Formats: sequence, structure tokens, C-alpha cells
Amino acid sequence: MKEFKIDIKTIFTKNTPHSKLIIQNSKALSLKAKYILFVTLIHAVIIFLTFRLLNENKLYFILSEILVLASIAIAIKLYQDFIQPLKFLLMGAEAIKDQDFSVKFRKVGKQEMDELIEVYNAMIDQLRNERLQAMEQHFFLEKLIQASPIAIVILDFDGNITKANPQAQALFSLPEYSSSTLSLSQIQHPIIPYLILLENREAKTIQLNGLSTYKIQRSFFMDRGFARPFLLIEELTNEIWATEKKAYGKVIRMMAHEVNNSIGAVNSILEVTKKFIEDDDLSNALKVATERNDRLNLFMRRFADIVRLPLPNKEIKSMSNVVKNVVELMRLQMEQKGISLQTAYQENTNQASFDVGQIEQVLVNILKNAIEACDGNTEKIIQVSVTNTQIIIGNNGKPIPEAIEKQLFTPFFSDKPEGQGIGLMLCREILNNHGFAFSLQTNKESITEFIIDFV
Repeated sequence: MKEFKIDIKTIFTKNTPHSKLIIQNSKALSLKAKYILFVTLIHAVIIFLTFRLLNENKLYFILSEILVLASIAIAIKLYQDFIQPLKFLLMGAEAIKDQDFSVKFRKVGKQEMDELIEVYNAMIDQLRNERLQAMEQHFFLEKLIQASPIAIVILDFDGNITKANPQAQALFSLPEYSSSTLSLSQIQHPIIPYLILLENREAKTIQLNGLSTYKIQRSFFMDRGFARPFLLIEELTNEIWATEKKAYGKVIRMMAHEVNNSIGAVNSILEVTKKFIEDDDLSNALKVATERNDRLNLFMRRFADIVRLPLPNKEIKSMSNVVKNVVELMRLQMEQKGISLQTAYQENTNQASFDVGQIEQVLVNILKNAIEACDGNTEKIIQVSVTNTQIIIGNNGKPIPEAIEKQLFTPFFSDKPEGQGIGLMLCREILNNHGFAFSLQTNKESITEFIIDFV
């Protein structure tokens, strides 16, 4: 019989191929396999030694074999006691990995196992409650964002848009669902440059084209330990206009009341005085004073008309026909000033609902301003075009300066020496009451355009 001698130092020397193979195999073995391998090797060695040493003594040999069998039985029992908790742990870990927090274990009547099961079940209950609470909070936050009247845009860590609520989709004309990455700079909207320059936790109020007013804010929330930015865009236009109207309406009503009362009394005195004066010069002076009072009264009535502007009495009409009629009304004034008129009418397939009288008043004011803007030009041009959705009235007069552009629709503001700031304010009120979007600005071709979206 050949004897095999193994050098233990050689086996556990890390630089030998044998040691590397054993280490790799030991890493690959599970705890269960390691335990079985260890118990098998130990008992194999004991049986081998018992056979070699006690082979001659039958009694000792039988007793030793009985002890070996008892040891094997104890090892199996210990194996079951050790491995069963590991099975429970592995099953629980697999359930947690699959996001299943409904798996719980029953107690088995063994103290150590029952303690382990109790701890696991308590952990699962806690995880399930926390997950349910997190899902409810997430659902509530999602609904809140979707229903918010404020436009909300969530960005990724590179500043690209990952999510936008319906208000933001409507504001920036974004698709409802999109798998492509979209950066802010790719969106065509005048507010975008302000959003790009906005710093973290910074809030600003900006006005575009003298019409729309927005409050913009940039902030962040923590996502996996990193600050992830989002944008809030709140339109304040209607609230500001309502506040303005309430303020100037009260002032106008008070002024109109005082002026009308005073003018009525003064005109009565002047009429009575005329009867007792024979001097022609003095009589003419009283006449001039009366006429001036009448003009002042008319002036105040024009202001009061804005406050008393009725809600539109809408009818289904063709916008092209209305624009044609107003242009014909103003044509003579254009010809007298040497203005070339260019028109393009598209017959409205989608007829609009509007108050004809009020829209005519708006068009008259716009054309009147366009005629005045052309004064001083060598070549005077006014362009009028109507599509199925828009009215565009442009002129090649003096471009609107940026500083004035932001104040055009401000109540009582006028850049004309004798202007009262009523015309554009009246246009704003009428178009706003109709729900028509509009703008007034000079484009890249130096054409100043008043654009009305009536659909």
C-alpha cells in the first residue's frame, strides 16, 4: 500500500497553483457545501484512524464506530439547526429582492429560530409600512404636480428636461410623452433665456412684450444623494391686470364724478352769463370756455368707457369680412398720407365667436396707430393679413424701442406728446375679455406687427 505525504505548507502557500485552485474552489463553495465537506473529511479521518489503530481490539473498534455514528447523527442534527435559519434568511432576502413585502414566517417552536423569525417579520412590517407611506406620498405629489396651475419642469443632472406637468406642456408646446432628451435651449419661447440664466434658489419676476408677466424660480430636490434641479413658472398676467383695473377704475370713477359735477355747474353759469354780456370778445371767450369744458367732459367719458366696458356680446362671424370692412373705412386716411396698403385675406373656414363692434374698435385703434407710425418714412407700407387663426397688421414705421415695448399696454402710458394711453389699454381690455392672445413688437425685418390669435 502506497503512502501519500502532503506538505501542508505547500498547500497553503499562496504562490502555488494548488493554493490558487483551492482558494478559488473554496470561494465558489456555499456554506452548506463547506459544512458537509468539513464533517465528511473529519469523520473519514476518524474512521480511517479507528480502523488503523483499533483494528485488533474488536470491542474498542465497535465502541468507536458507535461513537462515530453518534457523531454523524449529531452533525446532521446540527446541520439542520444551522441550515434551516439560513434557508429562512435566503427566502426572505429573495422576497425583499423581488420587492415582495408580504412574505412572513411562522414560529417553529425553537427559541433561536423564533427570535430570528420575529425580527424578520417586524422588519418586513416596517418596510411594508414605509413603502406604502412612500407610495402614497409619491402619488399625492404626482397628482399635485399634474393639477398645479404653475408650470413645473423637472431637469436631470445635465440640465435636460425629464418631466413637465400639463401646464408646462401647454406653455412650451411640449409633447405629452417623449422618450427623447430635450434641453431648455431647444425650446422656442421668449422666457427660455431667463430660465437658463436663473441661479439655484433664485426667483425673478419678468415681463415679456409688455404683456405677459411671469414669476420664475429655480430650486432643487435630493435624488439619490445629489441635488436635482426643477423650475417653477407662474403666470401673473391676469392677476396683475385685474389688480390694475380695480385700482385705475376706482380713480377714474372718482375723477369722472368730480369733473362731471364741476363742468355741469360751470357750463350752467357760463350759459347764464352769456345772456347778460354784449361784448363780442367776452362772449367768444365764454364760448371757448364752454367748448373746452365739453372736450374735458368727453375726455373723462373716454376714460370712464374703459371702466364700464361691457362683456362681449359674441356672434359667430367671419373675421375676414370684419377686417375688410375696417380696412375700407381707414383706406382714405392711408391714401391721404401716401401709404401703400398690402392685404392678404384667407377666407375663414373656422369662423370665430366675437363681439363685432368691440373687435372693430380694436382694429380701428391698431390701424390708426400704424398710420401714425408711418409718418416721416419715405416709403410708407401697411400690411394686413388674415388667416384661419390670426390677424396680422404690420407697418414699416419707426421700430419700437425695447424700453417702450415693455410699457406699451401699461394703463395711461403713451410715447406720443399728446397721447392719453387709452387706445392700447382699450385694445388690451377687449381682447382679454374675448380670450384672444395678442402681441405687439418689431420683428427682425423691422416690421412692427400687431398679432391677434382669435382661435
